[in-house]
Amino acid sequence: MQRKISIKGLNQLSLLGTQDSHLRLMEGAFGARVALRGDEIVLTGEEQAVDASEKLLTELIFLLNRNSRLNENDVAQCVGLVRGNAGSVSQDLDPASPIVLYGKKGLIKPKTPGQEAYFKAVGRNDVVFAIGPAGTGKTYLAVAMALAQLREQEVSKIILSRPAIEAGESLGFLPGDLMDKVDPYLRPLTDAIFTMLPSEQLQKYVERKIIEIVPLAYMRGRTLNDAFVILDEAQNTTTTQMKMFLTRLGVNSKAVVTGDVTQIDLPLTAKSGLVQIRQILDGIEGIAFVDLEQRDVVRHRLVKEIIQAYEVFHTTPDHENEA
Repeated sequence: MQRKISIKGLNQLSLLGTQDSHLRLMEGAFGARVALRGDEIVLTGEEQAVDASEKLLTELIFLLNRNSRLNENDVAQCVGLVRGNAGSVSQDLDPASPIVLYGKKGLIKPKTPGQEAYFKAVGRNDVVFAIGPAGTGKTYLAVAMALAQLREQEVSKIILSRPAIEAGESLGFLPGDLMDKVDPYLRPLTDAIFTMLPSEQLQKYVERKIIEIVPLAYMRGRTLNDAFVILDEAQNTTTTQMKMFLTRLGVNSKAVVTGDVTQIDLPLTAKSGLVQIRQILDGIEGIAFVDLEQRDVVRHRLVKEIIQAYEVFHTTPDHENEA
């Protein structure tokens, strides 16, 4: 059978991808032939394949209209939803979802239902825990929300922190002074900021201590007023460190804590503060927990498949007890 879908008025390059890369992904997803003829997409194949391809195309058009652009991750995400009959981005995402921030590369806004829930939770609560696998935008969105509040003068400073946990290499054997040693641990935070701020503006903010990027150990004894505070890689905090961080919060401050409980680098004898924290704080007004999932991965499309492969590997009987 054959079905025609109008794409009149849409950016065909964004929809179909550079050198038709998105079109090839669409065509390979369900077995229907996908062809561009003027202002129409023509789907040809078995009825079931055409139905699935039409639903996929509808989802992609929604995302294109909402975000003004598409990438291969968006196509892969929609293919996964249609293939697994796991909902719809057009139903789960608010078409009028507010923009978080205008960054150097364009607007930044939630791309998945989980990210949208994360964004809304930060707006409604003073302390938010975002827990989920790599690539779900936990750190990136937190930094964008912090910069947005700084620009709107809702806070006067941003503090970004991480525990300097050694994952196979001792800090003592790394070259340079203390800040040189901890720089590799803090780099993901600075990388996120660099995509959102001109380098000269970031330098000015750092010099004036409007933005501070510090190891978690340096937070002890401080009271953080009028600040947006981000604790990244929180799965590598101990219970004592987590309590220390959360009790730094001062007047007119907001804290976002991010982490992935499947990637803990603490010694086996130490308990992760992030693993315990829900049991301790769940139910307290003003504190929210957001769980991001595989469907929220927005990095390279293979990241989602890698995460899924590891989950399958560790849940099979022969490997379930392996670290």
